[in-house]
Amino acid sequence: MANYRFEIQYEGTRYAGWQRLSGKENTIQGKIEDVLGRLTGEPVAVIGAGRTDAGVHARGQAANAHFATNLSDLDIREYMNQYLPEDIRICLVEQVSEDFHSRYQAKEKCYLYRVSLKEVPDVFSRRYVYEYAKDTQRSLEERREAAAGALDVEAMKKAAAYLLGEHDFRGFCGRKIKKKSTVRCIHSIDIRMEEGELRFYYKGNGFLFHMIRIMTGTLLEVGEGKRPAEDMKYILETKDRQNAGRTLPAKGLTLLSVDF
Repeated sequence: MANYRFEIQYEGTRYAGWQRLSGKENTIQGKIEDVLGRLTGEPVAVIGAGRTDAGVHARGQAANAHFATNLSDLDIREYMNQYLPEDIRICLVEQVSEDFHSRYQAKEKCYLYRVSLKEVPDVFSRRYVYEYAKDTQRSLEERREAAAGALDVEAMKKAAAYLLGEHDFRGFCGRKIKKKSTVRCIHSIDIRMEEGELRFYYKGNGFLFHMIRIMTGTLLEVGEGKRPAEDMKYILETKDRQNAGRTLPAKGLTLLSVDF
């Protein structure tokens, strides 16, 4: 059997996330494994570099799988794209060394969270952005002020600086973890205003369950003036999820790339 690496794109809107779980047939991993099983005639286990949550998208997910076939790399890709749903695409298939492991050998993952500040949400991006103007948990005045550029981006950048480096991010995790480590290293957080959107680019060696969505929600509260930038340090120190902001919707998050 050979080891194959995949580069994958998917729109996560109608899926229960990457990971194949019992009782949840509609997953990205499950769809890919089903097609590879059809190709090889036997079960194939696909290992993803990261387990994106339900509703999260990917432009550059990485995965690998061991299986036997006489098809070329290109033919494998064409076969998979023929039978996969149109919202999952295999961009690259290549044979790699036997010991390559997409999860354990991933050095950096880059995610993008998009916040639309437009007063009238854009029909064509509605599946890929958190629409600030439609969030009824904020007042109409707050939403209009944000659309007019009232969010303090510099305050958010100051707050984001506290998150850089290696920390225990338990306070930004969406579920209780008892055995596994919640220590991660964030390499960079880049916050930009682009095309009527506030875009948060995160790079790090890994991220916890809902971690980016919670961090972004907390940073937005800093930008709104609801909490000081120094709160980030306090959340890291206390490791208490209750001290952080709300979890933003999954649809605004996209896995852009995985570097090895």
